Amino acid sequence: MNILPNRRDVLKTGLFGLAGMAMSSPASALVQIVVSGAQFTPLPIAIPDFASSDPSFGREVADIVRANLRRSGLFAPLDASAMPNVVGNVGVTPDFAQWQATNVDALGMGQVERSGNIQSSVRVWDTRASAQIVGQSLSTGPDAWRRIAHIVSDAIYTSLTAESGYFDTRIVYVAESGPKANRVKRLAVMDQDGANVQYLTSGRTLALTPRYSPSNSMLAYMNYDDGNPQVYLLDLATGNQQRIGNFGQMTFSPRFSPDGRSLAFSVESGGTTNLYSIPIGSNSPQQLTNSAAIDTSPSYAPDGSRIAFESDRGGQQQIYVMGAGGGGAQRISYGEGAYSTPVWSPKGDLIAFTRRQGGQFHIGTMKPDGSGERILASSFHAEGPTWAPNGRVIMYFSDPGGNGGPRLFSVDIWGRNLQQIPTESFASDPAWSPLLG
Repeated sequence: MNILPNRRDVLKTGLFGLAGMAMSSPASALVQIVVSGAQFTPLPIAIPDFASSDPSFGREVADIVRANLRRSGLFAPLDASAMPNVVGNVGVTPDFAQWQATNVDALGMGQVERSGNIQSSVRVWDTRASAQIVGQSLSTGPDAWRRIAHIVSDAIYTSLTAESGYFDTRIVYVAESGPKANRVKRLAVMDQDGANVQYLTSGRTLALTPRYSPSNSMLAYMNYDDGNPQVYLLDLATGNQQRIGNFGQMTFSPRFSPDGRSLAFSVESGGTTNLYSIPIGSNSPQQLTNSAAIDTSPSYAPDGSRIAFESDRGGQQQIYVMGAGGGGAQRISYGEGAYSTPVWSPKGDLIAFTRRQGGQFHIGTMKPDGSGERILASSFHAEGPTWAPNGRVIMYFSDPGGNGGPRLFSVDIWGRNLQQIPTESFASDPAWSPLLG
């Protein structure tokens, strides 16, 4: 199985003049993006083509950086026709007067070369303050050139937002093909922008709800290999798969703990469905809930202290929060309709959910105590939210009905910048990886 190189083997920070991650410098303070609501004007930024002995390669890398930043909704990259310099030069200080005349607030210059490994460098400038914000050098293997573009994008995003980036990540999802009544569903993984698709399962058996481990080394998912849904683990380095054990007629809805050492999941047995957790490699699960209802979709808080889950114990699906060891469950969803698929934000400040109400599905967020509910997107059928690792973007899938099929969409936590994510086939059940590394 083809595994991408470790982020620590890719990223090497270098200094250029006043460079370094000078987040407290006057330059970065002047140009830093602050987003506090839905009303926001994207930051004008110029990203000329990267200098390179192969100009088409330099342009291709810069195109990915520009696309990443534009897709975030926080940046408005300047059109090439309006740039005083089409190709950047990281070796000299820009002519700030020229760039100020284009009304951009920030400027990113890059260089990239193929010489065995791929070598790249980038500098980010505050054009208004005529000062450098950050400079980095990077190196990676010859087959991972797109990662250079994504890590450069993260560096620019971080230097101008004070948030970690999310471009050097992957999405695992269920690729769906064939007629609607008999869809083949297999696991696939791709870069967050839809490139570099790889298929992880053959489609011989139904595969659903893939979830990344915190280390990016494993997936947990639901497999129908023996006719009944059971939770399996897939080692991404070797391709080896193993069933976690025999704990009931059906096991499903897996989710890793934040430290990656345990797995929470649902077990259906005797007409009831309860939550369990099990240390990875163990055969002794711990029962977390004990009710006559359907308890499912567990999701850990990022500090591992609590679990959000859905339950119909009150007569309709709602979201509850309890301690990670079970017990003391408190309902937190109180709007109209049914709530499901809670997923805790990596920041811990929000829980994403699916809500069915008024003949539609809605993707939204609420605080862990249930307050501050916000609907981000609505459609005929929308489900399965997953968080970018910086906790500021959500991906989900939506099915328009009819003869079509589900597609992936993303939206930010302010309900802005809704967009479809390109996939080769119909796609559902996305799960966002942590930053590669």
